[in-house]
Parts: sequence; structure tokens; C-alpha cells
Amino acid sequence: MTTSNSPQPHLDLKAPPPLPAGGLRVMALGGLGEIGRNMAVLEFDGQLLIIDCGVLFPEAEQPGVDLILPDFGVIEHRMDDVVAVVLTHGHEDHIGAVPYLLRLRADIPLVGSRFTLALVKAKLREHRIDPVLVEVAAGDDHLAGGFHCEFVSVNHSIPDALAVAVHTPAGTLVHTGDFKMDQLPLDGVLTDLGAFARLGVAGIDLLLSDSTNAEVPGFVTSERSIGPVLDSVFERASQRLIVSSFASHVHRIQQVLDCAVKHGRKVALVGRSMVRNMGVAQDLGLLRVAPGLMVKLDEATAMPPEQVVLVSTGSQGEPLSALGRMARGDHHQVTIEAGDTIILASSLVPGNETAVYKVINGLARLGATVVHKETARVHVSGHAPAGELRTLLNVAKPRYLMPVHGEWRHLRAHAALAEETGMGRDRILLAEDGVVVDLVDGRASIVGSVPIGNVYVDGLNVGDVGEESLQARRILGDEGFVALTVVIEPSTRTIVRPVHVSTRGFSDDPAAFTEAVALVEAELKRALAADDQVDAHRLSQVIRRTVGKWVSDTYRRRPMIIPTVLEV
Repeated sequence: MTTSNSPQPHLDLKAPPPLPAGGLRVMALGGLGEIGRNMAVLEFDGQLLIIDCGVLFPEAEQPGVDLILPDFGVIEHRMDDVVAVVLTHGHEDHIGAVPYLLRLRADIPLVGSRFTLALVKAKLREHRIDPVLVEVAAGDDHLAGGFHCEFVSVNHSIPDALAVAVHTPAGTLVHTGDFKMDQLPLDGVLTDLGAFARLGVAGIDLLLSDSTNAEVPGFVTSERSIGPVLDSVFERASQRLIVSSFASHVHRIQQVLDCAVKHGRKVALVGRSMVRNMGVAQDLGLLRVAPGLMVKLDEATAMPPEQVVLVSTGSQGEPLSALGRMARGDHHQVTIEAGDTIILASSLVPGNETAVYKVINGLARLGATVVHKETARVHVSGHAPAGELRTLLNVAKPRYLMPVHGEWRHLRAHAALAEETGMGRDRILLAEDGVVVDLVDGRASIVGSVPIGNVYVDGLNVGDVGEESLQARRILGDEGFVALTVVIEPSTRTIVRPVHVSTRGFSDDPAAFTEAVALVEAELKRALAADDQVDAHRLSQVIRRTVGKWVSDTYRRRPMIIPTVLEV
């Protein structure tokens, strides 16, 4: 067995022992080894505190899946022990799974900033859940059971982001949430290095820190640098402008609105989440909207194109998003015209590259000019690169570091940065989802792991789709299916109706399985002659095995084979 602080993946860890008296336990149910589904569960003195509860977006090999949730099974039987859910900010990978958690217990207090809670409340309204909300701000203290939470301002690509310091008799844990160190933020809110330094002087026993950009050298480019680039694109655009961004990126949308005012264009919001989130931001005074600037989409489509800016969802190539439908030419209100300019003002979330480029190509095919981060600086990241992660480590001086929020390459890069600052390898805890870390007597160590899996949301179904169903979907999508039906007369053990073949997604040639049918009938006759009784299940297996081998030998393919044996 590897040592508890080894940098190797802990594939052989057993179930963790009971938490020692006075100890603090940390269990990640998401966000380690992946981008998304961020959720950490803290345990102290029999009570549980949850930090973030987000979703993961599906990849191509998970067809039909809408969202992937953390696996609540580990804590499902302990919902009464949960004293609060602390939400660091309002991005979907941090709040998206809250409605599904509250289905298990609706009165869990949700603790977060004003904008974060406003977004959560709007989301929960759609799920018909009336939450218990506890609003906090940077500098505030909040007592949740035995957890004393202190909130610290951080800069991110969404307003009102917070880090949280959790003080317990076992020690102090600091969770950064997502952050960067923009020195010229549009809203004037800086990452509070002074607060991190003060916490460091008092003693941070365990730091859980954002690792998303650990591989990126240097320091982040200021959000303000986007403004002049957008302005130049607006200046050159002779027809309609469409800007696609994350529906929560208030600062980016603010710069688009400012450019629209300067260039005399009206703005319409496209996409339900964009309309909802920007409405919340405007109500809270986080988005400044000039009088008369906003129009409804149907008004915008009737205006001269050079007077319009559409702000749309779909920057990640989501097929059902507004921009995705525009690229396919099937949006019911917006038709892309030659000469339109589309700005993708966002990053490429890992795994979405193919979908995004498909949208870009679809827009280009329709004659639009597409501006994206590889052709112009229309996006800066919301996550701290290597230089800023080193700065935080040097300021906070944690005794132990647990990199979070990243794939394995990001976690390892963050660990390497910590070693560069002088932190010993034995004080860097590289973990993945399900790994359990205990802080006892000032020492943090990996003590075991709990079984967790993927919980898939497919439409209104939660958890009903598993790996077996996804495997079947992948086979159907990649190879198609072959259905074979045969009718048997049991008393005479004879085939009374020829084998009927039906295929979908395999071949357009109606004679493709003629040879296979003859083989199947021969094997069935042999099986019927050898058996005293007709066994429909065994005959089905004969069909499956015979067709499977023939298809593999003939076509080097593996379609789904569905045999049916009917007795008359």
C-alpha cells in the first residue's frame, strides 16, 4: 500500500476508520480529477458542512445525459447531520446540484453571497423548492453548528465570489473556491490577500485551492483588456452583432452593454438562463443598464441589423442553446445572415472543443464572421494561473495543501508549484473523488476512500441511467442494431417461419444479412435436433452468438444484437 501522503493515485485505499475525537474530516464528492461537480463534505463532532454542490456536464461518450451529479449516497443517510451548505459562488459547477440535494432535505440552510443566493433562489423556483437562505458578505462570520465560517473576498468571473475559512477545534481549513488576482477588476473587488495573510499568520492547517489554471504560467490578464477588443469588433461590424458568453458572466456582459451604448446599438438577450441571470444582476445593481438600451428579441429581429446586438447563451456549443440552434439554421426567431458578426466571449471548457468548433463552422458556413479567443482577446480566464497560485501559497503559508478543482494534470501541476515554494511533498495531499482526508492533532493525512459513482440526470430521471444503459446507447449510436425474430413449433422442434431480420443504423443494403440468416437457421436446426425440449433462452443465445461472430468476421463491427424466439 502507498503511504497516505504519496503523490500516487490511491487505488487500493480501504474504507476510512471512524473519525478520531476532535478531528476534522474532509471528503470530496466531486471536483477532484475533473472540471466540475465541485463538492466537499466536512465532518466535525458528528456534524456535516458541505462546501459547494455543483454539476458536471456530460461528454460525447455519455449520450442522452443532461447533467452529472455528485453521488450523495455516502451522506444520504446522514442528511439530518448537515448543518449548512456553503456556496462560494454562483457558477453551475458549484451550485447546479443544489436542487437535487434539497430533494433529500429541503430545509438545509444555504449560505452564500447576495448574488449567489439570488441565482440559487431563481433556480430552485423552477424546481418548486422554497429554500432557507443565509446571506453573508466578505468579512462576515457565520456559525453553522460546530463550524465557525469566515468569508473572504475573491475575484472571479462572476460577482460576489467568496473564499471560506472554516475554524474548528481541530484546526483551520481554508477553501478558496474559484479565484484569480485581477489587479484592475471592473467592479473594484480584489482578491483579499490581506485576509489570506492574516489567516496564514494565525495558522492555516489545510488549504483547498483552485487548480484549474495551474499549468498556465504567469499572471492573469485583466478583464478590462477585453473592452478595447470588443470596441474594435463593434467598430468594424457593419451588420448584426451576436455575442455569446456564459450566462453568469456579468462583467463580460457589462462591457458588451457599454460598447452597445457607444456604438448606438440596442441589446436583446437570447436564452432563458441569460434573461434570468442578467435580470437578477440588474435587480441587485450589479449590471448597469442605460435607459432604453434593452429591447425584446422580437423587436430586435424587426430592427435594421446594424442597430442590434444579441447577447446569447451557447458559448460551449450546446446543441439546444440559442447559438447552437442559430448555427444549424433552426432558431425560430433568429436567422444568421451573411455579414453578421458573432463573438464567442468565453473559454473552451475541456471536453467541449468539438461541439464549439462545430458551431463555429456552422456559423461560418452561413456567411458569418466568427471572432473567438484564438483569433482575438475576447476572453480572459477566471482562474488563477501559476504565478498567482504561488503568490497565494507564499502569502497564506498553509501547513498542508490539497489541490482541488481540476483534472489530474492540474492537481499535479499545483502540487509542483507548492514544492517550488518550499512545501514538503509529505504536506501535499493529492486526492481524487471519494478520497477521505483527516486533520487530527495538526496533521492532515489520507485515511481511506468511500465508494462514489456518477449520478446521471436524463430529462426528469435522476439516477435511473447507469453505465450499462450508456454502453447500450454508445453501441446503438456507433454500430446500430440487428433484430432477428424466429418462430418455433415446440412439439415438432421445427422452424415454422423463416428468420426475419430488421436493422437500424448498420447498413442500407437489404441483402447484407442474407448469409447470416442461412447460418442462423442451420445453427437453430442443429440446436433443436440436439435438445429434448425447446429452450427459448438457449436458442436466443445461439442466434446472438452466431450473428455476432459472423458480423465480426465479415464487417469487423459489433452492433447490438436483439434475438427473439416465438413459440407457437
